Amino acid sequence: MTHDASLMDLSAEAAQPDVRLSTERSLLLVDDDRPFLSRLGRAMETRGFEVRLAESVAKGLAEVRKAPPAFAVVDMRLEDGNGLDVVSALRDARPEARAVVLTGYGNIATAVSAVKMGATDYLAKPADADMVEKALMQTEDGDMGPPENPMSADRVRWEHIQRVYEMCDRNVSETARRLNMHRRTLQRILAKRAPR
Repeated sequence: MTHDASLMDLSAEAAQPDVRLSTERSLLLVDDDRPFLSRLGRAMETRGFEVRLAESVAKGLAEVRKAPPAFAVVDMRLEDGNGLDVVSALRDARPEARAVVLTGYGNIATAVSAVKMGATDYLAKPADADMVEKALMQTEDGDMGPPENPMSADRVRWEHIQRVYEMCDRNVSETARRLNMHRRTLQRILAKRAPR
């Protein structure tokens, strides 16, 4: 009789939906680059994530307060502030959540601050959906290993120059000054197609 009662308890438990499992794939994407944000959002939905989008630190924080997601992909530099504020708020609201920080400013200092603020990984832009998913799903002690097709050094340099150029509102003189580069050299680089 006790055996039957425990079987009934088990079947009752199985019938109830596991709330934790239903939110396991909730994902918040925070980036002020709208085309990139919507592309990544669609790609992550096809991979089974329940995606919510935010285009600013303020909207990202509001989404975290509303319902802290299991996963987050956050751009480091946003128009209204630092994406690490969203990562930190998510870590406080849901300590087990996994956050990946995306940035076009790949350096050791920002990577260290991202991890200290609670990020589980750090990817340089442009990162594709496969890289993002791999970073989100890796285990704590798991090593992602080297990328299958890493960007060449020329491509990394070109991406950085393009990012700074966009930040300077496509002003060649200001971009050259910030990059400590001769204006004509910069113009030649900008006139060429992106290296592979």
